[in-house]
Amino acid sequence: MDEKRGAILAELPRLRRYARALVRDRDVADDLVQDCIEKALTRMEGWQSGDNPRRWLFTIMHNLFVDQLRRVKRRGVSVSYEETGGSALVTEPSQLNNIAAREVLQALQAIAPDRRSALVLVAVEGLTYAEAATVLGIPAGTVMSRIARGREELRKELEDASRRRTIRVVER
Repeated sequence: MDEKRGAILAELPRLRRYARALVRDRDVADDLVQDCIEKALTRMEGWQSGDNPRRWLFTIMHNLFVDQLRRVKRRGVSVSYEETGGSALVTEPSQLNNIAAREVLQALQAIAPDRRSALVLVAVEGLTYAEAATVLGIPAGTVMSRIARGREELRKELEDASRRRTIRVVER
């Protein structure tokens, strides 16, 4: 039992990275990881000992994320007063690398969630198409299609961000 728990806990950094790619808020991502670990620990009999728990955990997290999207769709998004008032205090970073990283993350968040999750599982987490298909519960061909479309969407978003930044500089 301790071996299984250790293997699950070893996947925390990957789970956290995947959760942050799925949702925009660091706190919400941490909550998603916590929910995933909690569900995994209560259902450890669903995981075969000796196997890498990564696919199993990513599947749990993906299903929790989809459930969360459905819940938000039904109820709508709630925003606190502090969140709306604090945005005026945010300043742009002065380092070019931070700007580029932010643009990539924003562009990634702008693409469709199904494409984003497939793209992150394969491009960031290093899963094969077959493993990503298992995690997402879809055929491998659909994963390939979503990744191709996601890459194209990401490319367009990054081009648009680059144009907006150029226009902003010229207008000043």
